[in-house]
Amino acid sequence: MPSDLQLDRNVLEWLALGGAVAAGLALLLVLFALARIRALNKRVRRIAGAPREAVAGIDPAALRHVAVVRYDAFGDMGGKLSFSVALYDDNGDGVVISAINGRSETRSYAKALTGFTSDQRLSPEEEDAVARARRD
Repeated sequence: MPSDLQLDRNVLEWLALGGAVAAGLALLLVLFALARIRALNKRVRRIAGAPREAVAGIDPAALRHVAVVRYDAFGDMGGKLSFSVALYDDNGDGVVISAINGRSETRSYAKALTGFTSDQRLSPEEEDAVARARRD
């Protein structure tokens, strides 16, 4: 195997590793944001002294329903590095964002939600994220 071809393969492996690290950092940021949103939500309910739906001044168009589902997209990989995040308002309008982590690349997708449904077909994991956020 020529040495310049080997160098290209090494560069590609480093790029793949960098993509996986970036996806992992993105997941950590999403999880951190979710924790902050939940903590703020609890504070608002406690201060208002009323259930979430009855709290005056909350915009029904605010993205208040959030859920993250982590999973292994491929059977030969572990660590649950792939994820789907559902974010929507009280009317079910929002977005589902997914990142599918593979060995050599990570692909991300965004699908719009209107009334809890999407014009694009949702994966089972994306449907699970929408359902979990609805229960929250």
